[in-house]
Amino acid sequence: MDEKLRILLCEDDENLGMLLREYLQAKGYAAELYPDGEAGYKAFLKNKYDLCVFDVMMPKKDGFTLAQEVRAANAEIPVIFLTAKTLKEDILEGFKIGADDYITKPFSMEELTFRIEAILRRVRGKKNKESSIYKIGKFTFDTQKQILSTPEKQTKLTTKESELLGLLCAHANEILQRDFALKTIWIDDNYFNARSMDVYITKLRKHLKEDESIEIINIHGKGYKLITPEAES
Repeated sequence: MDEKLRILLCEDDENLGMLLREYLQAKGYAAELYPDGEAGYKAFLKNKYDLCVFDVMMPKKDGFTLAQEVRAANAEIPVIFLTAKTLKEDILEGFKIGADDYITKPFSMEELTFRIEAILRRVRGKKNKESSIYKIGKFTFDTQKQILSTPEKQTKLTTKESELLGLLCAHANEILQRDFALKTIWIDDNYFNARSMDVYITKLRKHLKEDESIEIINIHGKGYKLITPEAES
């Protein structure tokens, strides 16, 4: 990579943290390690990062809280959670916050690198696309700026919300196949990613509820359909 991409790494296990930092640096990333969420947040405010990797269980400020604060400042920055927990509730909590990925310990360094590269490819691909504007009912959706607007207000969408709404608009009044959406946005169509997509569908429904002519419906066993009287790009 021409210019080193900066990764904010927060991990309270000193040995694991150092291994991760050294491995990522060897792969060409500029990885900075912090031992707790509080130190990580201070670093985030001072510097510009391309991606965050947060352990969930950390002293002073846990990974979920840290991610919420980071996303409040920058809704677009990708976040990967690391955790020893395998409970579905914990993983879904991470996705509700807006996690781009979730890796349970123990994991291989190669797996982490693969996940990071997949997310960064997706982010770069989105940034390289020409601006696309969709008109859906009373809303205007700018996929490049990730802004959903009406004459009265503007809503800044997260990266996942924007990517999913973009796919729905591209297939407006048609079935958006569930597997296609998962593999396009989440790379993998596993159970946890499928539940994550359900969470984002719920969020999009809330964003669009002001226009009663617009509806995102479930097509059992197939996927979703954006019902709108007008969907033009």
